[in-house]
Amino acid sequence: MNELTEDIETDVVRANPTSSDVITCEEKNAYTGKSVLYSIERKKSLQARYVYGFIFLLTNLIAWFFRDYGHKILPELHYIKACGNGGNDCFHTMGVLRVSLGCFIFFLLMFLTTCKTRKLYGTRNIWHSRWWSLKFILLMISLAVPFFFPLSFIELYGEAARIGAGTFLLLQLISVIEFITWWNNYWMPDPERQSCFLGLIMSTIFYVASICGILLMYLLYAPRASCTLNIFFITWTAILLTVMMVISLHSKVNRGLLSSGIMASYIVFLCWSAIRSEPAFEKCSPQKEIPGKSDWTTVLGFLIAICAIVMATFSTGIDSESFRFRKDEVQGEDDIPYKYGFFHFIFSMGSMYFGMLFVSWQLDHSTRKWSIDVGWASTWVKIINEWFAATIYFG
Repeated sequence: MNELTEDIETDVVRANPTSSDVITCEEKNAYTGKSVLYSIERKKSLQARYVYGFIFLLTNLIAWFFRDYGHKILPELHYIKACGNGGNDCFHTMGVLRVSLGCFIFFLLMFLTTCKTRKLYGTRNIWHSRWWSLKFILLMISLAVPFFFPLSFIELYGEAARIGAGTFLLLQLISVIEFITWWNNYWMPDPERQSCFLGLIMSTIFYVASICGILLMYLLYAPRASCTLNIFFITWTAILLTVMMVISLHSKVNRGLLSSGIMASYIVFLCWSAIRSEPAFEKCSPQKEIPGKSDWTTVLGFLIAICAIVMATFSTGIDSESFRFRKDEVQGEDDIPYKYGFFHFIFSMGSMYFGMLFVSWQLDHSTRKWSIDVGWASTWVKIINEWFAATIYFG
């Protein structure tokens, strides 16, 4: 009789779910709804990166406009007291620095207002991903305000921009090395499998390309024994390449042949870029200066250079993982997909960087039309960047 009673009670319990079961179902529906909302916010956050990238590209083009054509198209600026006699302090080099400062102000404000963002449902996340009309007004104000600053302040910003641009190059270099390390670990995750056929093929390709690059630079940029500086740059790059190969083959170091091959290609590229930045009037320079004229290759190279600046800034800005002290942090579903503060900080440093490239790192000289990052200062910045990259890799 007791067994029959227990069976009946069990059937009743199964037929009538408890309140806890109902709550669990409601919680599940609520969780699903939140997941959908988080997915939407995450998508908007990822899309916002491209809008900021477009804003950065736009400011680059504005800086170029003020440098090369502003004095012809906007002569009204000479009425502004800060622009000096004839408005010359708002065009050419000073015009670039004023636009660069405006871009820096905009992204600095974005950094200060989003650096503490952690969750997708916060107000700071909405400010980062939405309210574009308000941010457009903020951008216009940020770009206009520097044109009312005195010349002494703009010159002071120019000196600070050199430091900021150097900081940007350092962060970009760290990001590149982290990417090379990740690439090597992806293709060769096991140190005992360094003889992996695919990895060996790829490393061979990178080294062959690097050696060919060295030989090609000797032929094009050091055709005579009098080109001593170019010979020095290329020879030292070849030495660094050889040292990388020896270190990668050393069993106790275990750097990986693939990673050293990629790094070797990178420093060869930096050497080539440095030599390409030499002034056009130098006898060993690959540039050919034609006063008052710019052929289609010059224009194309200029546009590619601007796109490269934007891409370098964008890729470094979204690579906050390379600069985290803790790599084991678990990301929750409601966490932001990337660090907003770091993203805007990189773009603010990138504002200083493009300012230096447009004036070729020189504050007292104007650059010719359709040129970018050309001059001895630019050459030495890239050479030092190459040597510093090799030093970090060896370390």
